[in-house]
Amino acid sequence: MPGYRTMQFAFPEFSGATRRLILWNLAAYFLLLVLGALHVAGGALLVGWLGLLPPYFLHGMLWQLATYSFVHLSLLGTALELLSLWFIAGFLEGMHPGKWVMGLYAASVAGAGLTAVGIYAVEQASGHLSQPAILTGCVGGIFGLITAIGILYGEMQFQLFFVLGIKAKYLAILYGLIALAETFGEQREYAFAQLGGGLAAYLYLRWAPRKGLFFSVSEGWYGLRNRYYRWKRRRAASRFEVYMRKQGRTVRFDSQGRLIDEDDRSGNDRSRWN
Repeated sequence: MPGYRTMQFAFPEFSGATRRLILWNLAAYFLLLVLGALHVAGGALLVGWLGLLPPYFLHGMLWQLATYSFVHLSLLGTALELLSLWFIAGFLEGMHPGKWVMGLYAASVAGAGLTAVGIYAVEQASGHLSQPAILTGCVGGIFGLITAIGILYGEMQFQLFFVLGIKAKYLAILYGLIALAETFGEQREYAFAQLGGGLAAYLYLRWAPRKGLFFSVSEGWYGLRNRYYRWKRRRAASRFEVYMRKQGRTVRFDSQGRLIDEDDRSGNDRSRWN
């Protein structure tokens, strides 16, 4: 069973949803790097607009919840985050559809961001407001993916630091304890955000549809669109019935708005009784 295998440190295939996430983050990093070097709109101003700054978010900059994870401020930090994302998301994509992985990652990123905003709101309400830190990077999304691996494949062993074998559930707990300890330090906003990403991943695993949130949303959209078309067809059929009645003819439609052939129906009735 896959839950009892040892996962050697090897990067999975670079494809699918994992590749899209990596390339989107790389493109955003280099775009901000070039714009900052050219002093286009001011690099700091762009980071302030695209990163998640809780007071700005609460005053209407709602897009920050989607853009902050693509804002990376250092080359080394970006490299470590994207390598981790490649390894973890690629592993999950080998077990689940790409849309499921994307939904899990998006839920974790959103959960991390909303947690940071919630912490700021609590501090503001309690009167112990400190200087808000701007949230950037995809650490919350990565922590959510690690949480998912710990829940789904807890008995699988990973190679920690290339040498030490550790089960996935203990690895997730270790990351959680480190984040919990950091909530007492200067980077507590980031630490709470990571924990929020893990909680969002847990809720996603528990409540999201089996095939993923994006699949469910698309299916719901197509279902809503089809119901709208059926309603239009029934309304047009009702109007046509009224028009034909004025012309001295009677036509009938079923509940789906499809024409009922009177000859076929009478023939079926005759064969039923004869």
